[in-house]
Amino acid sequence: MPRIGIATPHRRHDRLVDHVRRMLGEYDVIRIFDRGALTLEALRAIDPQLVFFPHWSWLIPDEIHDRFECVVFHMTDLPYGRGGTPLQNLIVRGHKETKLSALRCAAELDAGPIYLKRPLSLAGTAEDIFSRATDAMQEMIVEIVRRRPEPEPQKGEPTVFPRRRPEDGNFAKLERLKEIYDYIRMLDAEGYPPAFLETEHFRFEFSGASIEHGAVQAKVSIRKRQP
Repeated sequence: MPRIGIATPHRRHDRLVDHVRRMLGEYDVIRIFDRGALTLEALRAIDPQLVFFPHWSWLIPDEIHDRFECVVFHMTDLPYGRGGTPLQNLIVRGHKETKLSALRCAAELDAGPIYLKRPLSLAGTAEDIFSRATDAMQEMIVEIVRRRPEPEPQKGEPTVFPRRRPEDGNFAKLERLKEIYDYIRMLDAEGYPPAFLETEHFRFEFSGASIEHGAVQAKVSIRKRQP
């Protein structure tokens, strides 16, 4: 039986893997859960026709993407928005819609040729957006495996996003309520440090934001600041 690999540590992708297995019953779908299991030796033992990387946070070694056809997903209309933390970079720039790009992994980050693109709304929390992206990715994986489109080189001048840092979630200097709402929602997902404010002794972390009647409503956790 031919094999494909799906490399993702995120529990939100459990249903993605299940869906692909149901839709591609003629393939043995092997899941790779973490970076330590992604080795050239392990992939040689599996010998997958393709390896998919939905929301993979680490660099894929050259020896792996040179040997195997590796498909990564990026939440921008490439070549616009290459680089890290694309969701947050899109939202702080005022985007309401984006494209989810499936591309072949190459030595240059997010520069490989494109298999497919699909529209993606940026409404709601980061977790909401990741959930919609998961739905799109599982269908894109099935299409790529079945149709085997030839990836096409990216066209246009690249725009590169800087990777945002945890400390960039501090919204103390923002001036508009909409900006505060966006900061809270764009970091409201599993695995992301939340938007926050700090005083001399305490850190206020925010989630579950909504904006209505001229005010932002949100849940707040208050923690003692670490020295």
